[in-house]
Amino acid sequence: MTLQLRPYQSAAIAATYDYWASEGGNPLIDLATGTGKSLVMAELTRGLVADYPDMRILIVTHVKELIEQNYLELLKLWAFAPAGIYSAGLSRRDTRRQIIFAGIQSAFSKALAFGPVDLMMIDEAHLIPAKASTMYGRFIAEMRAQNPDMKVLGLTATPYRLNSGRLDEGEDRLFDKTVYTYGIADGVREGFLSPLVSKATTTGFDLTGVAKSGGEYVPGQLQAACDKAETTRRAIDELIAYGRDRRSWLAFCSGVAHAEHVRDEIRSRGFSCEVVTGDTPKDERARILSDFKAGKIRAITNNSVLTTGFNAPGVDLIAALRPTESTSLYVQIAGRGTRLAPGKANCLFLDFAGLIKRHGPVDCVQPSGPKGGGVAPVKECPECHSLIHASIMVCPDCGNVFAPSEKTKLTVAASNLAIMGSASPEWLRVTERIFSLHEKADKPPSVAVTYRCGMVRHKAWLCPEHGGTSAGKARRYWAQHGGSVPFPATADDWLDRIGELRRTAEICVKPDGKYVAIVDVRAVDASAGEAAEPPAVAGVAYDDDIPF
Repeated sequence: MTLQLRPYQSAAIAATYDYWASEGGNPLIDLATGTGKSLVMAELTRGLVADYPDMRILIVTHVKELIEQNYLELLKLWAFAPAGIYSAGLSRRDTRRQIIFAGIQSAFSKALAFGPVDLMMIDEAHLIPAKASTMYGRFIAEMRAQNPDMKVLGLTATPYRLNSGRLDEGEDRLFDKTVYTYGIADGVREGFLSPLVSKATTTGFDLTGVAKSGGEYVPGQLQAACDKAETTRRAIDELIAYGRDRRSWLAFCSGVAHAEHVRDEIRSRGFSCEVVTGDTPKDERARILSDFKAGKIRAITNNSVLTTGFNAPGVDLIAALRPTESTSLYVQIAGRGTRLAPGKANCLFLDFAGLIKRHGPVDCVQPSGPKGGGVAPVKECPECHSLIHASIMVCPDCGNVFAPSEKTKLTVAASNLAIMGSASPEWLRVTERIFSLHEKADKPPSVAVTYRCGMVRHKAWLCPEHGGTSAGKARRYWAQHGGSVPFPATADDWLDRIGELRRTAEICVKPDGKYVAIVDVRAVDASAGEAAEPPAVAGVAYDDDIPF
């Protein structure tokens, strides 16, 4: 059977050959979830055996679904491939075939049974622990003892770990170089992946007092903090409000009991929902996942079992109800929604866990070095309450200058940031606008403008007294909204005259790093006959039935 490789798949294979020809080490291929790592492995395997007929290849991963998927992908490409499977879960124990697809849990203590191999490919390579004493560490060492020249090739969508940074950095790294990268933004731009979109949520988790071990939250304490009945009810209220018209919901929860409670809450609203955990019997799990993919079940909740190796293209809503310090886990969770499916325009990511705020947009995360798996935290500006990167010393929204000794204030509020930094500008309907006086020492006062767009708030500053472009921006806003001339010369004058202004109908927002910038505004059309803003000192709600 002839399979047509996509351009980036061919490029990844070519980059691997080029690397071996020039450097000969252990390469890493970084391909976003849903971009076809199985086909890349299959074509690499077929090509290598064609060029080197005696080469033995061992392809290792951690779950039986991936073992079988990778094996079948090779057979689609090469029907009579000399391939076998070694996996207790699949009831196969092939050890002497030229190409073997193995599960690490079954294979790690049986290295001698396989005999020497020339190349070990590791799928989902980010799951390899740094310590040499683990299953992977011992298995690789014992296989290398049989063939010291054995190469190791890794494939992953997330080339970093929680506690040891990138897989190709550090003294104990297994991989020498990432030879090719094709990310989520690349796939979306070229039409091979579904876009991710996000809506801000008002429900979040208070993680005060939750301890960490090995850089990640202690599971029992995390579940205790997240699994609260009232919090779950509020979260499902928002999930249903945003996702009622979406067909396939996938929720990531903070523990088994949490997943069960979220399932029960969704069911109580009249939607079909099942739960999948590590304790779900094999046959029941297979039935649930099959029915979910077929559209017979609207929602599935799970606890850390559907983050890798789970392929359900129809997923068009992801509810993140599991906080994590792991950038890799965050990207893997988001990646469950990026596959294409008929009738699917995008996948909605509801970030109850504050993952976007913690790690940044999913298409531009930058894990830190050996001591952490994510970017630096954010801090809250004490003047305007914007969330900005911890390293920024001047607030981009209000101009507040942080003192060098000022401590970072971590926030636990739900995220209000876009899931993709490459997202296009988006127009949002304004449901409330509030003007207020903003005063800062050593600077002229300004007018703070707060817009509420549904459940989300965005803030901007107008500075009629600052001169230059800032004053010009304020005059332009005044004119856009139908204010009369002369323009207000001071912030106080502005607030006294807000009755002259038409409503702001929409604002245009765009992700800008770890915060959101307002790039344009639209006033209501004067021909619509709407009156100007009723006189008020600090705001008028346009839709009184929408709660704060």
